[in-house]
Amino acid sequence: MMLHLQSLFYLVWKLITNYSKMNIQQLYEFCLSKKGVTEHFPFDEDTLVFKVGGKMFCLTSIKQWESNEPSLNLKCDPDKAEVLRAEYEAIHPGYHMSKKHWNTIEFHSDVNDKMMCQLIIESYDLVFNSLTKKIQSEIQESEN
Repeated sequence: MMLHLQSLFYLVWKLITNYSKMNIQQLYEFCLSKKGVTEHFPFDEDTLVFKVGGKMFCLTSIKQWESNEPSLNLKCDPDKAEVLRAEYEAIHPGYHMSKKHWNTIEFHSDVNDKMMCQLIIESYDLVFNSLTKKIQSEIQESEN
């Protein structure tokens, strides 16, 4: 367990300090490090979905990673989503999602890994905070 935590902290440190470019394994480990996160392929064998409390907060295409054109769909506050889209070339209305509440963010463009991690955390927090207090409590307790 201690080795896993050390490698997770190292991964987060590398991403935050921009010494690497995130790959799909790092994305996978980063998302699963959040409390109560589960992985799914509910649509097809290509679309990897991360959920908390049974609700999606992050989607990505495995094929896009394989073709070196990765992107994420992340939940976002509607007002902030508009601001981000205006400020960054890599951020667009959510592909196949509610354009009001979701953004698609291209990797390795004008959004660095540190910001991508922050956007993932914000997406997770939005979804987690929308869960009932009972489900939030169950997630918190199951992780202790």
